[in-house]
Amino acid sequence: MSIKRFAIAALAAALSLSSAQAAAPASGSHALTARDLNDWLDAQVPHEIQRGGVAGAAIVVVKDDKVLFQKGYGYADVAAARPVDPQTTLFRLASLSKLFTWTAVMQQVELGRLDLDRDVNAYLDFRIPDTWPRPITLRDLMTHTSGFEETSKNTYAPDARAMPALGDLLKSWVPERVYPPGEVSAYSNYGAALAGYIVQRVSHERFEDYVARHILQPLGMRHATFLQPVPQPLAASLSKGYVNASGTPQPFEFVEQRPAGGLSASGADVARFMLAHLDNGAFGGSRILKPETAILMHAQAWRPDPALPGMGLGFWHLDRNGHVIVAHTGDTVLFHSGLYLVLDAHTGLFVAQNSEGDNLDLPRLLFQAFMDRYFPAPLPALPPALKTARADGQAIAGSYENSRRAGSNFMIAEDVFNERTVSLNPDATVSLSGSNDATGQTRSWREIAPWRWRELHGDRMLDAQIRNGLVVALVTYT
Repeated sequence: MSIKRFAIAALAAALSLSSAQAAAPASGSHALTARDLNDWLDAQVPHEIQRGGVAGAAIVVVKDDKVLFQKGYGYADVAAARPVDPQTTLFRLASLSKLFTWTAVMQQVELGRLDLDRDVNAYLDFRIPDTWPRPITLRDLMTHTSGFEETSKNTYAPDARAMPALGDLLKSWVPERVYPPGEVSAYSNYGAALAGYIVQRVSHERFEDYVARHILQPLGMRHATFLQPVPQPLAASLSKGYVNASGTPQPFEFVEQRPAGGLSASGADVARFMLAHLDNGAFGGSRILKPETAILMHAQAWRPDPALPGMGLGFWHLDRNGHVIVAHTGDTVLFHSGLYLVLDAHTGLFVAQNSEGDNLDLPRLLFQAFMDRYFPAPLPALPPALKTARADGQAIAGSYENSRRAGSNFMIAEDVFNERTVSLNPDATVSLSGSNDATGQTRSWREIAPWRWRELHGDRMLDAQIRNGLVVALVTYT
């Protein structure tokens, strides 16, 4: 059977949770207060990070224009017994950096220097090849629909001396364009770095300096920087990074594509950025975006399927429990983070950890548990299966490749190991490999509408995309 495409509609991740409290939806809403957060997180997080081999973590919750809760857990430096301080400890934020890049893009759109729907080549001093008739636009870059292949090239540098200038880096190698722009969601670090370089070009400021001057400084983010390595005196507050808390700290991770992943920041500083976006661009007397611009960024800008959350301009929609949620996560080899904005509840959650650990993804784990504790919703009744369930299940059975894939580089070999398989079960449900429920078991899905499945014990949807009578792709949460 031919290999079809498996598209990721959102960044929600399947987790094996060790805590029953974290895994199960709450039966009733808890009051979102500083006291309840403290009691709940103190009962959960120390156990989770110890079990997961994580040295330290920072957690911040904002609500209604103020910081409701912020706390550090564990250590920023194990050997020195330096605890995580949410006010000052800097974490490497990886792809959360993109939210600052997209904010910078929209600032330039406001000034009339950029047009979201113009060919990006109009802003560059080199050319993106004309692989497809339609050019790539900034809107495509912000919704990850540019069509660039996945690549690990130019991701990390061994040290600062090996870091070329941003423009030189992007010109040295352009990833192959494997999809027509605007059609397929395929996450691209190169695309985000390209957007940051465009900001640099039209503003005539180095990207790192631009963000510092126009976002970090207006928001009072004094413990945040895109500079690599982190300059003094911030370097003394930078958390060490660990493979496992029991091991030795690892060298600083130099991210070559700075706009895609170079930011370091404390939890308290990220809180300021969250509050600015929750207040549609304003914080503490400063404004980084016009209200209409922030609202545009948060709104659905591209949706692969009407049954599934899509993307805003740079933010992923993780709408859940009846609430509108925009978010982004970030992962280096050592650090993992997540930023979640519950827009209609004017609430934000930020979680960061400084260790790869033993398969512990604390940001995604806590986001799911946070929503079920403070914004619970009953699970809708599962409709009866369609009469076509067995035939349609057989039609989608087979192997699928991730839409975030390589096209011309050595990562093609790695793609083989990232294939997902759909299997038809005896009861006419289907199972998708790599999609596990809270107990770690592979999810089963029932067809509830033509070419649409819902998991048996949850609310995740799985949709098949049909073209000329043939299944060409599946779209779901991963």
